[in-house]
Amino acid sequence: MRASQRARGEDEGVVDKLLSLDSRRRSSIAAADKLRAEQKSLGKLIPKAQGDERAGLLAKAKELAAQVKTAEVEQTEASEEFEQLHRLVPNLVHPDAPEGGEDDYVVLKHVGEPKKFDFEPKDHLELCEGLGALDMERGAKVSGSRFYFLTGVGAQLQLGLLNMAIAQATANGFTPMITPTLVRPEIMAGTGFLGAHSSEVYRLRDDDLYLVGTSEVPLAGYHADEILDLGKGAKRYAGWSSCYRREAGSYGKDTRGIIRVHQFDKVEMFVYTRPEDAEAEHARLLDWEEQMLAKIEVPYRVIDTATGDLGTSAYRKFDCEAWVPSQGTYRELTSTSNCTTFQARRLGIRYRDDDGRPQTVATLNGTLATTRWIVAILENHQLEDGSVRVPEALRPFLGGTEVLTPASK
Repeated sequence: MRASQRARGEDEGVVDKLLSLDSRRRSSIAAADKLRAEQKSLGKLIPKAQGDERAGLLAKAKELAAQVKTAEVEQTEASEEFEQLHRLVPNLVHPDAPEGGEDDYVVLKHVGEPKKFDFEPKDHLELCEGLGALDMERGAKVSGSRFYFLTGVGAQLQLGLLNMAIAQATANGFTPMITPTLVRPEIMAGTGFLGAHSSEVYRLRDDDLYLVGTSEVPLAGYHADEILDLGKGAKRYAGWSSCYRREAGSYGKDTRGIIRVHQFDKVEMFVYTRPEDAEAEHARLLDWEEQMLAKIEVPYRVIDTATGDLGTSAYRKFDCEAWVPSQGTYRELTSTSNCTTFQARRLGIRYRDDDGRPQTVATLNGTLATTRWIVAILENHQLEDGSVRVPEALRPFLGGTEVLTPASK
């Protein structure tokens, strides 16, 4: 844990605090148990005693009862302090994950070459406006900055894209789910989103509920406090939901268009599996993400995220970043994380091992498609007149349309 905290850039002194609290907790439990044992033994003597002896035992019993009560309060306080601090500590990190901050990722591979246009490529917002696919101005009028309306072919493009993701997921054994977008505090906390990144989360204080930033949250809570049957293999779900993020601290960044917004739609893969199978499952999730990227025919790269840029619950995370011509750089489209047993321990999700004993499951997640993918599709497949070629795999989900044509044409 010390090494993991250092790799994340977090305080490793928390380990000493936890050890101290654990020692106090164990001592208080032992002290309370000892006093309860004395109280029980004394209780057996009182009925047999008489006179002064009985009076003395009763007085001692009263004294012991007060001591037991005090010891139990100490046990409760020590246990709660330990639990509160322990829940603030992020997951351990994979020993092979690159150390460092946001810019210290390692590129694992490139797929495809950025297209060289023989004209000045437009950015996605200009393309959307030409296609009648997006209305940012009215989105801001209705809801404020970083909100928008997907209109006409824009709405059709998102629905087609997400339906293609669901089709791929179900073909690979995932159960499709339309998930709640409001969750209870214990579910949000259990998944690790109320720690360092709590400023990103919208909270409805009057109802004591949170708006989710990903369907990972309700899918993680779906089996809270259950013992799962993994005898036939992993449980895989594909959740379609609207997602909400405050984007705190990102003002001035990517304000143009729909790259960084407060609300978007996403299809998210979520898996419950045995801990020993988690790394192999992580590789499968990455492969499924790459299959989706191949279907939209865009150049992309895969990166191994550095330890200081991992989410609280992530043990290791791979991102797929697509080339965005107008920016001349790669931008994240997918992310897949192995969360090991971190979320399941906090949410009480277990399975029975081969000997029938309850063990904690591992959880993993991975993106299959989001609203942001529209950016990469439009910019990489644009034509000089503002039309956009529809990737072949996506055409059946858009009624066979091969080219999106500007509204003026």
